[in-house]
Amino acid sequence: MTGTAARMQRAAEAAETDEQLIHRCLDGDHQAWATLIDRYKNLIYSIPTKLGLHQDAGDIFQAVCVSWLANLSQLRKERALPKWLIQTAYHECLRHQRAAGRTVGLDSSGVETPVDAKPLAENVVIESEEEQTLRAAVGEMPERCIHLIRMLFFETPTRPYNEIAKELGLATGSVGFIRGRCLSRLRKYLEKKGF
Repeated sequence: MTGTAARMQRAAEAAETDEQLIHRCLDGDHQAWATLIDRYKNLIYSIPTKLGLHQDAGDIFQAVCVSWLANLSQLRKERALPKWLIQTAYHECLRHQRAAGRTVGLDSSGVETPVDAKPLAENVVIESEEEQTLRAAVGEMPERCIHLIRMLFFETPTRPYNEIAKELGLATGSVGFIRGRCLSRLRKYLEKKGF
């Protein structure tokens, strides 16, 4: 498959809804599963990362994906998939913490105290839903905006404008103008979503 054909296929799959992709998965379409994984991998990995389980993130990701695949046909509302993934990842994190005996935290004075999971769970769910909305919004933007936003805001360390301009084939002076247009589009999309 040529680069152009591959880009067109990825764009078509990105435009499909979760519901369409899930139905394709249930019909045995492995590419639909790969598209779903690609769409939600950052969301799933964000939960153990927020909880400080960096070393367990890969195992947690795999456990969530296995559970997801096993329960795919039972999802009643495909639109609720992100929330289901967040909750499943969170519960898997708790299981990993319990298995490793890491169910205590430190208070402000450094004394170990039991972790109160309920407020933490609510915060993680809310933050993760907001981050997924942002990722989805960025993913629906034109290709150039996606690359520009990722280079400016998702890479560490942030690249200088001259590097970004060179990679995108732009004049260095136009990066700020295009960034403004892209962020304006992103803001409008997020406002429509009630963000």
